[in-house]
Amino acid sequence: MKVLKGQDILALGFMTFALFVGAGNIIFPPIVGLQSGPHVWMAALGFLITAVGLPVITVIALAKVGGAMDALSSPIGKAAGGLLAAVCYLAVGPLFAAPRTATVSFEVGLAPLTGDSPLALLLYSSVYFLLVFIISLYPGRLLDTVGRFLAPLKIIALATLGIAAFVLPAGPIGTATPEYVAAPFSQGFINGYLTMDTLGALVFGIVIVNAIRSRGVDSPRLITRYAIMAGLIAGVGLALVYISLFRLGSGSHEVAVGASNGAAVLHGYVQHTFGSLGSGFLAVLISLACLVTAVGVTCACAEYFCRVLPLSYKSLVIILAGFSLLVSNLGLTKLIAFSIPVLTAIYPPCIALVALSFCQSFWHAQGRIVGPVMLVSLLFGIIDALKGAGLADWMPAQLSHLPLSEQGLAWLVPSVVMLAIVVLIDRLLGKRSEAMA
Repeated sequence: MKVLKGQDILALGFMTFALFVGAGNIIFPPIVGLQSGPHVWMAALGFLITAVGLPVITVIALAKVGGAMDALSSPIGKAAGGLLAAVCYLAVGPLFAAPRTATVSFEVGLAPLTGDSPLALLLYSSVYFLLVFIISLYPGRLLDTVGRFLAPLKIIALATLGIAAFVLPAGPIGTATPEYVAAPFSQGFINGYLTMDTLGALVFGIVIVNAIRSRGVDSPRLITRYAIMAGLIAGVGLALVYISLFRLGSGSHEVAVGASNGAAVLHGYVQHTFGSLGSGFLAVLISLACLVTAVGVTCACAEYFCRVLPLSYKSLVIILAGFSLLVSNLGLTKLIAFSIPVLTAIYPPCIALVALSFCQSFWHAQGRIVGPVMLVSLLFGIIDALKGAGLADWMPAQLSHLPLSEQGLAWLVPSVVMLAIVVLIDRLLGKRSEAMA
């Protein structure tokens, strides 16, 4: 029986970590740290739940079913599961995450050096997605190209930044904004959505499993074990990165005055700490982090859609890279503004799906439970999304005052209530079928 060596397991963990750490993972924690002030660690706790805990749990859930998202979503039926998968793949692929990796790496890393012009962005993104296309053509080599080469470079760069955040703080912790004074935990929790790590985990599951299989491992038990180990290694790495970036942001009030996003906070800190070398260092760090994630989501999307569409893997890589190139030239501000309400709507049903996958032994039929709870979480997630998009005035007043609505968690209580109802129905139906038998 083929098994992985210790260095292969470590490379697999590094690859998984590198796939997760992209644009959002680097730009959102610093702004949370800056805005939360003395409440930074309570906000960090909420952020780590959605940006580390949920992705690791998702990787484990997928590993248990062989890595494919359609196996995880089987309780809600083939059509609904296929729709959910398509939405997740598109969100973390050509619609949001892949284009965002290019725009963030350009605006944070190169724009201060080249100027923030449409032509500069077009030239940069063209070269960027050409590299994504070339590397993505060979998914079987990801463990070598990413796990053994690109990931260690990314880790060294992130470690340098993380150590500097604690050893060379830019200044004392500043004051918190009103929303973080009122609810630091839930603000951090919601901001963890924006990293898209849980959706990314749903997409990367098959990439991780395929990387294990590419080493000749075919035992389902060993594949599950190695995928879980990779998820845990990645989770530890993510937590360390986020904690250091929270610390970086919380002490950057004096060097990032008026910053409205994490990119500005990072740029201010790096310029202050590393001087004239700061822009170059940041450009390399961001570009490496983003390139690896773009390759991962492109491979995952092409792997998925070549199974459901009459197109080859190579054709899909060309289409996905080309479409991502076009979308990336809309600019970072428009991308983030459009992605926030969409992610707020689709995250709750994905969280429900992953959480309920671990509880299937508690009821008679998984289909009776998962579908209704996911539907309710989606409906109330859409309410949160409409509020986040500034459309609250269009809704009935009662929907604006639901429990936890102010924290952006209006979906949570209705989902728990629906879970209790369908579990009761499942118990009743289960007993009847046994009595009839």
